[in-house]
Amino acid sequence: MTRAPRTEEGETTARGGRCAIVGRPNVGKSTLLNALLGQKLVIATPRPGTTRSSVLGVYVDDRPTQIAFVDTPGLHRPKSALGKVLVEQAKLGISDADVVLFMVEPLKGEPEIRGSDESVLELAAETGKPVVLAINKIDRVKQKSDLLPLITMFTERFPFEAVVPISALKRKQLMPLVDEIRSHLPEGLLYEDDILTDRSERFFVAEMVREAAMMQTRQEVPHGVACVLEEYVEDGNLVRIHATLIVEKKSHKGIVIGARGERIKAIGTSARHEIERFIGRKVFLKLWVRVEDAWTSDGHKARRLATEIEG
Repeated sequence: MTRAPRTEEGETTARGGRCAIVGRPNVGKSTLLNALLGQKLVIATPRPGTTRSSVLGVYVDDRPTQIAFVDTPGLHRPKSALGKVLVEQAKLGISDADVVLFMVEPLKGEPEIRGSDESVLELAAETGKPVVLAINKIDRVKQKSDLLPLITMFTERFPFEAVVPISALKRKQLMPLVDEIRSHLPEGLLYEDDILTDRSERFFVAEMVREAAMMQTRQEVPHGVACVLEEYVEDGNLVRIHATLIVEKKSHKGIVIGARGERIKAIGTSARHEIERFIGRKVFLKLWVRVEDAWTSDGHKARRLATEIEG
């Protein structure tokens, strides 16, 4: 997929490289990537485990710059086969990065480094690559001076190249963050001028269906829902899509379908609108729901359904 370049003032040396965005679940990694690209590329929900495979999105400007940001699943101590797959995907996203962007968020009460943050930091440090700390969600902090104890705590723990407070949601302080990452990239560019991502259109379509299902269902269902595209046919300005939502319990199937099919209809409507906006064409979307018992606990099924979503 391709995108239009953006223009920034400043250094004119061409620089390009990969930057892995890492952090615990729900810290705002996907929101940041979408904000940096200036468009929605990856799905983002309030539910933990939304991102299931590393997704690359290329930021460009006319200095020229190419930063291949890799949005990784939230790192945590896995409690299931699916959790182990997500950790594997995150580690793959970090493995060949030139820079690691470690994201945290300020918490209510006394500043602290959570155990999950500590684990992510250790993994980032093991790469031996430059690590930049981004403190996200500063729009929620009334007094910016309240960030100082947290910054001190993290910088005493690890020699970060820089610390940049940001708000991915409000798109605040993003250019200082880009400039800092850029300064650690090698000279030269990676891709053709208009590249946006290495994922196919079908990948993002399946993700948008899953996002709609996650947003429309109860708390216990999203973790155990996957989406597989069964058919994707382009017919002029119309795209016909048949997709199956996979759940791991019979009770979840009932929740996804809803009374008289109202919830699956709402999921389809929401997903169709997002897909049409994304691909710029009319969409006919047909959804089914299938149960694969306890798939999140089966290593083979978890890997297939979490990362191989194109049927």
